[in-house]
Amino acid sequence: MPSRSAPQGAEPPAAPAAERPLIDRLHQLHKLVDRETQLAFPTATGLGPSDGRCLAVAGAAGPLSVNELARLSQLDKGQASRAAQSLVALGLLRRQAHPHDARSVQLSLTAAGRRTWQRTMRLLAQRDDAAFACLSERDRATLGRLLDRLIEHNGGMGA
Repeated sequence: MPSRSAPQGAEPPAAPAAERPLIDRLHQLHKLVDRETQLAFPTATGLGPSDGRCLAVAGAAGPLSVNELARLSQLDKGQASRAAQSLVALGLLRRQAHPHDARSVQLSLTAAGRRTWQRTMRLLAQRDDAAFACLSERDRATLGRLLDRLIEHNGGMGA
C-alpha cells in the first residue's frame, strides 16, 4: 500500500470531513461565521462583538444581573462587566438596583438600546441566513433541535 505521507516541507493533505472529529468541524464553522459577524457588527450596530453579544442577550432575556449576562452571553464575568459598563455609558443599558437583592444590580435596555437591539437581531438573522443558506428550512430546524440537545447534554448555557 503506498504511503500517504506528504513530501518533506509540504503540508499534509487535509483529512476527509468524515474522518475529522465533529468537534473540530463545529469549531471550524464557528470560527468562519464568527469572523464574518465580527466584521459586520461595528458597521451595522456601532458596537464591538462582545458589546453586541451582551446587548443581544439583554434584549432577549429582559432584566438580568451581570452574572446572568456573562452566563448567557458565554463571556467571563470580567468581559461581561466591561461590556455592560460600555453599554450603560452609551445609553443602551440601564443599571438599576435589583428589587430582591440590595447587593446586586439589574441591567435592562433603554429605548435607544431597544432600537440598537433590533438592528443587532436583524444582523444576526442575516448572518444565520448567509451561514446556513445551503440548508433547507427543514434541515435548519433539525440542526437547531440537535444543537439544543447537545447544549443541554453538555451542561446547558451556563456550563
